Amino acid sequence: MKTRAVNPWTWQDQFGFSQAVEASGVNHMLLCAGQTSVDADGAPLHPGDMAAQAGQALDNLEAVLEKAGMDLANVVRLNFYTTDVDAFIATGGEVVGARVGAAGGPLPAGTLLGVARLAFPELMVELEATAVDGRPAVPPPSAWLVGSAV
Repeated sequence: MKTRAVNPWTWQDQFGFSQAVEASGVNHMLLCAGQTSVDADGAPLHPGDMAAQAGQALDNLEAVLEKAGMDLANVVRLNFYTTDVDAFIATGGEVVGARVGAAGGPLPAGTLLGVARLAFPELMVELEATAVDGRPAVPPPSAWLVGSAV
C-alpha cells in the first residue's frame, strides 16, 4: 500500500493536516467512531482542559487502531469536532498535530467543525478517523466454513 499527501498549498502544514491523501493498494479500511476524552467505562475525563481532552481522545483512537492492527500512520482522514474552535486551534490542535505528524506517512486529510455540544456536556473535542492498510483482504465469513463455496 502507498499513500501520498496531495497539497497544492502549504498553509495547512501549520494546522497538521493535508488537503487530500491518495491511497493505492488498499485492502482494508477501518472506519472509526468518534473518540473522546473518556475512560474505559465511558466516563468523561479532563473537564475544561482542551489539551488533555485532545490527548486522551488521541490515546483512545490509538487503542482502537491497535486493536485493528493499525496505528496513526494508517490514518488517511481525521475529522475534529469541537465545542470551542479557538481553544482547539490554540492547544488541542498542537497536541494532535505533533503526535500524528510523528507517526510517519502523510498527514491525514481532515475537517475541523465547531459544534454546539458533544455526547456529554463535559466533552470539548471528538476525533473521527478513517484508516487504511494493504494487508490481504479478509475473506467473507462464508469462506471460513470448510467446503463452502465463495
